[in-house]
Amino acid sequence: GKEVVIANAIIAILTIGGQQLFSFFTFSCPCHVGQNLIYGLAFLGVPALILLVVGYALNNQTWRLVMGKSSHFEREMSSNWLLKCKLLCFVLCSITGRALVAPVTWLAVTLINGSYYICAVSEYVPVHYYGAAPNVTAAERSRILATFPCGQLVPPELARARDEVILLLRYQSQVAGWLLIAVVVITVFLSYCLASCFSPLSFLHFRYWNSYVHNEQELFDEATEQHSRLYAMQNVRKFFGFVPGSENVKEIRIPSLREWQAISGLAFLKRVDKEHYDYSLLHDWALKERASGKYLRIDEDP
Repeated sequence: GKEVVIANAIIAILTIGGQQLFSFFTFSCPCHVGQNLIYGLAFLGVPALILLVVGYALNNQTWRLVMGKSSHFEREMSSNWLLKCKLLCFVLCSITGRALVAPVTWLAVTLINGSYYICAVSEYVPVHYYGAAPNVTAAERSRILATFPCGQLVPPELARARDEVILLLRYQSQVAGWLLIAVVVITVFLSYCLASCFSPLSFLHFRYWNSYVHNEQELFDEATEQHSRLYAMQNVRKFFGFVPGSENVKEIRIPSLREWQAISGLAFLKRVDKEHYDYSLLHDWALKERASGKYLRIDEDP
């Protein structure tokens, strides 16, 4: 839907901006043998991995899948393992597709930029093709190549070879970045085509179903907010004798020290029976205690 496209575009733009700031303020190639590769790959892969995990964590479908209990629908499908596997694969692919937006954007932008790739693989370039440092040992050649990302450390006689190596590595990195973008775009397009081909719904029916699911979720969220507010209001009224926003309050209840202690502290979800839970300490108090005690009359509104 449009919301998904807009959300993915916003995530991609934020990732691009974050990558540029990250590179400007934090990236500095060590230009040392053995460290360049680790440093460059760390800047390429670790942020992408973190963004992937965050993408999974911020997707509500992930938690629906993790926290889902055996429902009537699943019990009906228990005899059809193939259908259940198809459903799980579809949900996992959907979650993964959303989660991959940020890390793929990070990898593509960093590859097109080229700095990380140049730092990572500079010491492995066959520099003898450029006629540079022909009479040195392999270890010395690797040490010289490792300094190529840092122009100020390169000897003047190797400046031209260094420029050619940097151009070669930047070319390789940018080609890899554009290939990654092309592969992702084609994969997404083919996935949508396959999903549409195997969908049991027609185009207009699918649009109607998408609109229904969106409206149902909005109405459910609104009902959840109102229901929980009304439910909490009953417990607050029982404890204080009134609820916020009430007009012409005639009396208020003065809770006792024991009651204040009963609702104070750390609140955990507590199971009452097979079907019900206590959501908070105030909820637990309201279900167990009678609202007796001291009441104070209010002669006039404040």
